[in-house]
Amino acid sequence: MMIQNKRIFASILFVLISFVSSAQGGDPIPPPPLPPPPPPGFPIDGGVLAVLFMALCYGSMKYYSKIKLQD
Repeated sequence: MMIQNKRIFASILFVLISFVSSAQGGDPIPPPPLPPPPPPGFPIDGGVLAVLFMALCYGSMKYYSKIKLQD
């Protein structure tokens, strides 16, 4: 009789577990949308060349005036 009780108990547990596991299904919550891509970096174009040219001119002017003062 003891084995019969264990089988009934195991059957009841199996049925209950199947109900619980099926109750946890359902439609999953959709994930949030992905964030937009980051903006592009600072473009390096003609502006950098213009600044370098102005720095070269300024440096040469300072150098020339320093040599002129020493003479």
